Amino acid sequence: MTYIHDTIVKLQKTSPAQAEFYQAVEEVLDSLQPILETNEKYKKHAIIERMVEPERQIMFRVPWVDDQGNVQVNKGYRIEFNSALGPYKGGLRFHPSVNAGIIKFLGFEQIFKNALTGLPIGGGKGGANFDPKGKSDGEIMRFCQSFINELYRHIGPTKDVPAGDIGVGAREIGYMFGQYKRLTGNYDGVLTGKSLLWGGSLVRKEATGYGCVYFAQYMLEAKGDTLAGKRCLVSGAGNVAIYTIEKLYQLGAIPVTCSDSSGTVYHETGINLDTLKELKEVRKVRLNEYVAAHPEAKFIPATDYPADGNAVWRIPAQLAFPCATQNELSEADAKVLIANGVIGISEGANMPSTQEAVEVFLDAKISYGPGKAANAGGVATSQLEMAQNASMQRWSFEEVDEKLKVIMKDIFLNASETAAEFGEPHNLVLGANIAGFRKVADAMIEQGVV
Repeated sequence: MTYIHDTIVKLQKTSPAQAEFYQAVEEVLDSLQPILETNEKYKKHAIIERMVEPERQIMFRVPWVDDQGNVQVNKGYRIEFNSALGPYKGGLRFHPSVNAGIIKFLGFEQIFKNALTGLPIGGGKGGANFDPKGKSDGEIMRFCQSFINELYRHIGPTKDVPAGDIGVGAREIGYMFGQYKRLTGNYDGVLTGKSLLWGGSLVRKEATGYGCVYFAQYMLEAKGDTLAGKRCLVSGAGNVAIYTIEKLYQLGAIPVTCSDSSGTVYHETGINLDTLKELKEVRKVRLNEYVAAHPEAKFIPATDYPADGNAVWRIPAQLAFPCATQNELSEADAKVLIANGVIGISEGANMPSTQEAVEVFLDAKISYGPGKAANAGGVATSQLEMAQNASMQRWSFEEVDEKLKVIMKDIFLNASETAAEFGEPHNLVLGANIAGFRKVADAMIEQGVV
């Protein structure tokens, strides 16, 4: 479609060298062809051209002093992409790989993910090329305080509400919230992922992983199947992976893998969740130490991975849950998964499958839950935290978990029904993209040219 092609070419000129952003935009726009071809109003109102350009891009330096007294400088970002449905909402990522293209891809995906939740939140994302690994608490505190010294001007409970992401947990949120409160004199819900001691929500830590599993459950139920007894591959070893594994066990499945940058653990009888939490949440060490506690398990070093993919996807199983990072699952990985009999994929990470891998899944017509739908549980529970802060209430774990289950079921049904409406009932990528786009685009039209 010339319209879409021209939009992407123009984007490559105005936003050069942002490969992940182009990938995210192309994936969404390609699946929007059916609705763009039948609804001239979107072209008339230049919705695509407006949607691919953030409403605001904030880039700033973050100077801080390390424990040796040396001044360090990082680069900070906040991309406020679209506020048609509500205040900007999306995480902050602290990782050496962070750049403008990564943040823009994440922010663009966030628009549609947030729209699918049915909650009143717009899309945004932020972060810095700062690596918390190996830093002392004092260094992390000084970095977070410097970061918020600039960002505080641009955020607020009805304007932009950041959350955590890779490298940003309750510790980092605490340091940023404390500095925000110090600068503004306000105690409000301007950040989510807070400690339970001072405004955080139960289930927030677990939400993305739990939601990812609930989405898989609903995909299987639609085909008359269940999670019970299914062997599952999980990548990653952070919050998303850990609580994906926890919920899989709760629903009767058997997760047999996890991974980090050092390699992959394969435990045939099932990953020991207590050991994994001890290594990653308490001791914060590499996964190669897992086999010291469980010598019957196998550790595959990253140096031994196949040249065309990731070892975690080469192990036979029935379901796969990519929960680590973008583009971690290649076309070759996807073909091996299909050959090994995988019947479903539910993405806990953002855009973890390459476009070529996605095509393999769609061609095979297996149950495939794209990240913007399957991992929306995290941002949904962030909004529930906002609601609790605004009303000064505290909901129980069971209440929040039940709300999360309902939200994930609604997301699945919305994506599934929209896919069927456009003649491709197995294609939840198309269904999720069109459902999210239509909601945001119609709101943009009603609000005028802004």
